[in-house]
Amino acid sequence: MADDNAPIDLSTADLRAVAGYAADCAEPALKIFERVRADDRRPNDAVRAARAFAAGAPRTKVIRDCAWAAQRAYQETRDAGQAAASEAARAAVAAASAAFLHPLAKSTQVLHILGAAAHTAAAFELDAGGDRAAGAAWIVRARDLAGPVLVDVLKRYPEPPGGRGRAGELLRDLDAALRRPDAG
Repeated sequence: MADDNAPIDLSTADLRAVAGYAADCAEPALKIFERVRADDRRPNDAVRAARAFAAGAPRTKVIRDCAWAAQRAYQETRDAGQAAASEAARAAVAAASAAFLHPLAKSTQVLHILGAAAHTAAAFELDAGGDRAAGAAWIVRARDLAGPVLVDVLKRYPEPPGGRGRAGELLRDLDAALRRPDAG
């Protein structure tokens, strides 16, 4: 059994690459959120905070605050039955949270690396009336967006945990595609 407390070597450059990837993955889902909540900038602010960190800004409480605000937007859209917008907001939460990837060998940390991509794929699926092909197409796009630094960081961690619904399935599909690009 892997030691969940085993340290992972992570540099600031690694964290910036992960946050940049997460922002790139979450940004396309914002249009889904904004279609139903045009005046709510919280998910957009979370993606912008992740992108600013990726570009060299310091990792500050502002990023966490933006993540928590986007989390509230997720909860509000979920409670209002706006499932696609809710997943889009979760993608934004994941983008901001990526800046806080922990350097511990825990499978749950993969959610910080690939969560934005998985929630964006789930948002596209729901926006397409539950069409799984829309989510699968986004996973291919997210695979193509992943640079070598992102893949190297991902491979330092154990494979992701099971569960977490459809977004979890999509995350595991992306994880497998990035870890074993020649499989399947």
